[in-house]
Amino acid sequence: MSRVHALNQLSTRRASGMSRSKGPLVDVHTHVYLPRYAAELRARTAAPRIMNWTNPAGKAEERLLILDGEPNAGRPVGPQYWDRDEKLQFMRKHGIDISFVSSANPWLDFLPAARADSLARELNDDLEDYCSTSPEAEGFSGLKTLYGFGLLPLVPGIEISHILQTIDQIKSLHHVRGVIMGTQGIGKGLDDEALEPVWEALQEANLVIFLHPHYGVDSKAFGEKSNGHVLPLALGFPFETTISITRLILAGVLDRYPSLRIMLAHSGGALPQLSSRLASCIDHDPVVAKRLKHNARYYLGQLYYDAVAYGPEELDFVSGIIGRSSRYGAGGGQYQTQIGSQRLLFGTDHPFFPPLEASQKWQSVEDNLGAIRAAHWNGLGVAAQDDVMGNNALRLFGLSQ
Repeated sequence: MSRVHALNQLSTRRASGMSRSKGPLVDVHTHVYLPRYAAELRARTAAPRIMNWTNPAGKAEERLLILDGEPNAGRPVGPQYWDRDEKLQFMRKHGIDISFVSSANPWLDFLPAARADSLARELNDDLEDYCSTSPEAEGFSGLKTLYGFGLLPLVPGIEISHILQTIDQIKSLHHVRGVIMGTQGIGKGLDDEALEPVWEALQEANLVIFLHPHYGVDSKAFGEKSNGHVLPLALGFPFETTISITRLILAGVLDRYPSLRIMLAHSGGALPQLSSRLASCIDHDPVVAKRLKHNARYYLGQLYYDAVAYGPEELDFVSGIIGRSSRYGAGGGQYQTQIGSQRLLFGTDHPFFPPLEASQKWQSVEDNLGAIRAAHWNGLGVAAQDDVMGNNALRLFGLSQ
């Protein structure tokens, strides 16, 4: 890192009221549509697709339509979705030292099994190249600016052996440190018993699983009034995540594979808020009352969460819920003040949620950074901030300076 650049970063952080130690700022929730994947979407005639469109001002542009019936003909897309220089420029603008990039939804869900299988391997190799040839993280010797989450061919009709072979491929890619996963599994959700060998292999490989929503909930629940993308993104996505991880817990997957490292998008959706209600419902239901090894609240301490919550009160709440989890293990335990801040990790959701008007910084990113700085973290102060900002990510992904 040049002296001028280092001083500029320090000045930016001080100006924003951010007191930090030497740890890096690491973004664990940032997406890319790799060029090969974008080409696949351009070749399609139905969602998901990238299509040519003329906006109301008469200007031609490309639009990303992720789901059929998506409002406003999807959203405009451009180089920020696939160009690595654009990603690095965004990182520099916000003082981000390292990013863990992941393919954005809908991943490979829309493809037949044979194509999903081959494309997953091709995209994983592309991602390794995208990351391995990125610049070194300035000021952090031996670390790259970019690492990634790979793709698995999780589609109906796939042979489980092919998924396992892709996990073996990812294990061999030094800069791909995990997998991003939707909620559908191979068609029946993540609690499908057919996925047992996949969970076993992912645990053995020590890969981080980034669980991310795509489908939301039944759009009829949002009514006929146009509200843009607000209801699907603000509510549909988090509830999809909540239902998916709850099904995984109820299926006993976290009991059978306690070393699985699962990170939930959007700070776990509604799971932290509803975890005690979930525990009570389990206790009073004869079908599942004796199924799990622990009280449902215990499992929240086994998970990781991005800190894409936009408010300090929300982060303190999630941190507190995680901290109490050890009380609910089968053998009991004490509240652990530090556990909550050690399970949350900074994220931006780039290139989504850009500012409505051109500006130097993205408000969505600044809101997340401001929330981390303003959260109380059970009185742990700057040490907790540094953990959430980047140190947790270094530990989780097995990186060292």
